[in-house]
Amino acid sequence: MTIHMQALSRRSFLVSSGAAGVAVTFGSFENLWPADAATSFTPNVWVAIGADNIVTIMSPAVEMGQGSMTAIPACLAEDLDADWNKVRVVTAPDDESKYGNPKFFGLMITVGSLAVNSYYEKVRLAGAQARKIILANAAEIMKVPASELSTEPGMVVHAGSGRKLSYGDVAKVAKLPNPLPKASKADLKPAAQFRYIGKDMPRVDIPLKVNGSAKYGIDTQLPGVLYASVLHPPVQGEKVVSFDDKAAKAVKGVTAVVKLPSGVAVVGKTLEATMKAKAALKVKWSTASPARKHSNDTLAAEYTKAASDWSHKSVDMLKQGDATGAIGKAAKVLSANFVANHVAHCAMEPLNATALVIGDRVWLWTSNQSVIDMKLAGAHAARTTPDKVKVERPLLGGGFGRRTDWDVALEAVELAKTWQGTPIKVIWSREDDIQKDMWRPLATQRLEVGLDEKGEIVGWRHRVVAASYVARAIPPLFEKIGGKDFVSAVGGEFRYAVPAHQVDYVRAQSGFEAGAWRGVGAGYTKFAVETMIDEIAAAKGVDPLALRFSLLQQHPRAVAVLNAVAQMAEWTLLPPPGQALGLAYSDALDSYTAAVVLASLDHKSGQIKVHHMWAAVDPGIVVQPKNVMAQMEGAMLFGLGAALREQITLKGGAPQESNFDKYQVLRMSEIPPIEVKVISTDNPPTGIGEAGVPVVAPAIANAVAKLTGGKRLRHLPMSPEHVTAALRGA
Repeated sequence: MTIHMQALSRRSFLVSSGAAGVAVTFGSFENLWPADAATSFTPNVWVAIGADNIVTIMSPAVEMGQGSMTAIPACLAEDLDADWNKVRVVTAPDDESKYGNPKFFGLMITVGSLAVNSYYEKVRLAGAQARKIILANAAEIMKVPASELSTEPGMVVHAGSGRKLSYGDVAKVAKLPNPLPKASKADLKPAAQFRYIGKDMPRVDIPLKVNGSAKYGIDTQLPGVLYASVLHPPVQGEKVVSFDDKAAKAVKGVTAVVKLPSGVAVVGKTLEATMKAKAALKVKWSTASPARKHSNDTLAAEYTKAASDWSHKSVDMLKQGDATGAIGKAAKVLSANFVANHVAHCAMEPLNATALVIGDRVWLWTSNQSVIDMKLAGAHAARTTPDKVKVERPLLGGGFGRRTDWDVALEAVELAKTWQGTPIKVIWSREDDIQKDMWRPLATQRLEVGLDEKGEIVGWRHRVVAASYVARAIPPLFEKIGGKDFVSAVGGEFRYAVPAHQVDYVRAQSGFEAGAWRGVGAGYTKFAVETMIDEIAAAKGVDPLALRFSLLQQHPRAVAVLNAVAQMAEWTLLPPPGQALGLAYSDALDSYTAAVVLASLDHKSGQIKVHHMWAAVDPGIVVQPKNVMAQMEGAMLFGLGAALREQITLKGGAPQESNFDKYQVLRMSEIPPIEVKVISTDNPPTGIGEAGVPVVAPAIANAVAKLTGGKRLRHLPMSPEHVTAALRGA
């Protein structure tokens, strides 16, 4: 069986038709609510109020450590005026018609830092509507006009008589009004009355993780389950030609060895048995993949050639004015090529999925960021329709974009279809997880900036060459938007005031598929943009901070975060001998972010050491300040690892790293002090989970330029070998 990604397109039936999504529940999953909440009063699909005063709130985004399981319900509780001490949060079921993401085609998908900012207004309106319904019922109970009633946490208050009713007392006899009252923005609390939004509240998922009761996909245990391990090809795109399973079948506990489109699966009674048997398999693979002829260097050379040839076919990501013409007439042109190697996701919970197939119906338990991906994968593998696939949504042991993909779910359902009525649990090893990852793509970039006689920017031209995530994952959308890629080629846009600005994208097709990785394209495009800004400042002989101020004077929020981080890092003071400060700014995710790093360089070895990092961020209204700070810290560490060390090394198309001994993530002893200032403003909330990634690498590179007399680093990661090559001028 060959699986065509077109057939698996998660939005093929959505993008073309404009439909919002599909979802049904069946079998033992009919109830949307927990058993006790289902018998409570439910003013709308988002909230249930029990006679015991317990308020159950649905959390539509999956929790993978980003805190949305607290932040989104807190927004609903705010306008419901619920008592947070009596709130219970549950993960919403896979019903996209009710809980779909308003900013992502109405789908239940948690990506792109689009959780709080997507659901913020929707759940607040749901809370306000539920409050109206409670007040209408309380008015009947108290025999007073609803206009005379107000609320305090969990209570309805009649000021005139001093009487109070708990929400639970109202729920005992409450009925849904006909017609249902609607809530508008005018019904939402003003910021001055917030009890929860903007306040630090304990995260609801933390106690579960501390006491061990948290359930991740890998924790799924079903009666009679069989386990499966899958041997995958060494190079992307290759298939099984033949295999010898004699030694594998001799392993005690092995049930069967099965050929899959993705490789060879060993099914057995224990995971240990399947892993041992997997190691004993002898497989002959096809060698026709175009990836097999490539290494990092050959890919970089191929992509750089495409990036540097402006006649090469490309698509416009952004076009404002005539950048080409302006650069052609410029007094001076600054140009540079950039390379960013593949990086892996390395979530702590390896990929896994448990599937059960009975007839044409599929049950799927897997830590996932996207319900529709899992439904389509399950439907394709089981030869059924998405409405017959039920997806459970446990906690995620890290997502970072990797868990939008369907590969492990496909394997589980394909096997479960063969073992009808028996649950099959597929668990990837750490080696599988790294080597068969959908890595952030290797990307090259070309930047050309034209300056006039005064050193002012007259034209900015930026080209990105990388494999396309959108073409692989959402083919109809890729075609509909003319070959643009808002994942692989995002981040070249900015708020800097330049009269002519062009960003274009060349899709690379060399046999390597692209994945969405925390920070997506901005993780490397902002590296190019921000190091070039520093180079322009050097050409003009001005301070890099002052140049950014001048280019962002129409954006006071940008100026504010730059001011804040400069004060935190004492930008105007001399750093210790042998160390330098580097600055970077980003408006990726529409969050205004600035960072400064203090770094040193061992000129002989090329080893960079980061001694301190500071950041300031304005993500609009801040729902949970400490959580925003934690997300910034985590994202900056993600960015630090990718900036200095992390990379997948390709030889003959095969990744050479297979576990943490070779794929070097940061160790705790290498983590520098991090200080973050969170600035809350009266603007809609924007993305925060990835905002800290793009600013780290350019800030480091800009610090190193000061330590090397202006030598620029343009290759990620800035590993010792890449640094020493740059210092040699290689």
